[in-house]
Amino acid sequence: MLRGTALPLVAVASCAPVVQVAGAAFPGWMLCALVGALLALAARQALATLGLEPHLRPLALVYLCLGLAFSFATWLLFFVPR
Repeated sequence: MLRGTALPLVAVASCAPVVQVAGAAFPGWMLCALVGALLALAARQALATLGLEPHLRPLALVYLCLGLAFSFATWLLFFVPR
C-alpha cells in the first residue's frame, strides 16, 4: 500500500516523455542516453585526431562526463518545454 509521501512520487514518475522510433515507444531518457553515448564516441575520435587525448586524465571519467553532458543537453533541447 502506498503511504502519503510515495503517492506524489508515483504521480510524477508517469510524466516521462515517450518517443516513437520505428513504430515502438521508447522512454525519452533512453533516447538521450543513446545520443549521449554516440556523441561521446564522436568527441573521442575528434580529441584523438587533434592529439589532445594524451592530455586528458583519467580517460574513463572524462568520457563518462562528456557522455552525461551530451545526454543532459539532448534532454534540455528536445524534452523540456519552453
